[in-house]
Amino acid sequence: MKFDPEKHHRRSIRLPDYNYAQSGAYFVTICTHQKQCWFGDIKQGKMQINQIGQIVMQEWLKSSEIRQEIELDEWVLMPNHLHGIVWIKNQAEDQKKGLHSEGLHSQGLHSQGLRIEKICLKSRSLGSFINGFKCSVTRCINRIRNNSDIPFWQRNYYESVIRDEQHLSNIRQYIYDNPQNWEHDAENPHNNCEWQTMLIDVPF
Repeated sequence: MKFDPEKHHRRSIRLPDYNYAQSGAYFVTICTHQKQCWFGDIKQGKMQINQIGQIVMQEWLKSSEIRQEIELDEWVLMPNHLHGIVWIKNQAEDQKKGLHSEGLHSQGLHSQGLRIEKICLKSRSLGSFINGFKCSVTRCINRIRNNSDIPFWQRNYYESVIRDEQHLSNIRQYIYDNPQNWEHDAENPHNNCEWQTMLIDVPF
């Protein structure tokens, strides 16, 4: 079945009763509307960032600077999406250093899934951070485009809870290698990947 954005973007795939404001590390992917390559291009395995890409990078860094509960880990900007590891520090700082064998979160693991943004977002949570970042970027970009009618971001974003140190290491390596693997990336519009394929692009 072909992906229908109006049909398939209306359901939130998230862990029931999971507290996304609790401390821990999250792997997130944020994509542009219809996977349009607005941030630059990959040349010889390296990202060449344009003016819009520079704005996205600045707002990503600024979004964490103005939120004491947020700390950014490895991240990369690609032509049409951003991968990043985000730490939520609402509890003791040493939780970041002491990863538990059963995962970073006492309430269990969250499988890879699609997050749909809610109108009401819990403050100091991953969702409120992502929403604030996307809104800030959109405001800046709309000034350049002089057009606020065309969506800039994909309505949803991808997330997964990082389970342990090995999982964290694998994701850091995946992010680092992403520009070199752009030719085969599921987010590359030239690959014509269907949505379900995109969801399993991350190999961990």
